[in-house]
Amino acid sequence: MRAIVQDRYGSADVLHPAQIDRPSPGDDEVLIAVRAASLNIGDWHMMTGLPLLLRLAAGRRGPKNRVRGMDVAGRVEAVGTQVTRFQPGDEVFGVCDGSLAEYAVARAGTLEPKPAGLSFEQAAAVPVSAVTALQGLASVRAAGAGERVLVIGASGAVGGFAVQLAHAFDAHVTGVCSPGKADYVRSLGADVIVDYTRGDITRSGERYDLVLDTAGNRSVSSLRRLLAPRGTLVIVGGEGGGRLTGGFERALRALILSPLVPQKLTGLTSVVRHGDLHILAGLLESGAITPVIDGVYPLAEAATAMRRLTDGSPRGKLVVTI
Repeated sequence: MRAIVQDRYGSADVLHPAQIDRPSPGDDEVLIAVRAASLNIGDWHMMTGLPLLLRLAAGRRGPKNRVRGMDVAGRVEAVGTQVTRFQPGDEVFGVCDGSLAEYAVARAGTLEPKPAGLSFEQAAAVPVSAVTALQGLASVRAAGAGERVLVIGASGAVGGFAVQLAHAFDAHVTGVCSPGKADYVRSLGADVIVDYTRGDITRSGERYDLVLDTAGNRSVSSLRRLLAPRGTLVIVGGEGGGRLTGGFERALRALILSPLVPQKLTGLTSVVRHGDLHILAGLLESGAITPVIDGVYPLAEAATAMRRLTDGSPRGKLVVTI
């Protein structure tokens, strides 16, 4: 089968098309004929091998799994002996290990039937980013209407879904973004737009029930200034740090400090499961949230899409079609 592979860590230049063996599903796995995949910052981390601590699990000199891509949408080609939720021909979306290929294998528990009204490209844009946003907003969803939510990095992939989801949960949403993306973030459902170029948002005097930080460059102590007395801080990802640990030390500081203060301070490492995908499928079918796709690329141009992933220009997701 055709696939986008890498044999060493580096920039998008290490990605190249190749013919490799088609995978076979294990007992609890599903073989998917991939129709579309989308890119996430996690794919960039795996491509570059950064932060360096990642290589302890991913492979010292190069990734153990040569094929990039996590988000996937396609048709079931075959199922393992223990799989009962799916059968060949079913249209599915979810996550796998190596979706930038004609075929990919996924655990059945990380897949959900594709909403009928969504294209494969739209479905592929959902899993990692939307599940991360959903899990980050757990306290808002539980609290009900009226929560004050601040999304830092509101124009990004996770931030964009977070704005839509918070709006769907009847929260009052403030989105932080650059001035050039203000109209875009407002169109997602933000009630208030904050331009991060016009001063330090942590000294605005505003207080929020939940602060979801996807931007990765503000200290935990400064972010606490934005929280209500019993508010929640959720740090997503670990961007902006050094080569060894990236920005993940912020999440560690939050976890250490949280028992000592009245607010809840957390770092989120999301795990995609079909239960969350099921919730999202319902919201997608009702129109409460909509995948936003910035660009669609053929498989042969996956490296071009990966270069765009971190240049600050995308509004929404970058999708690769197979």
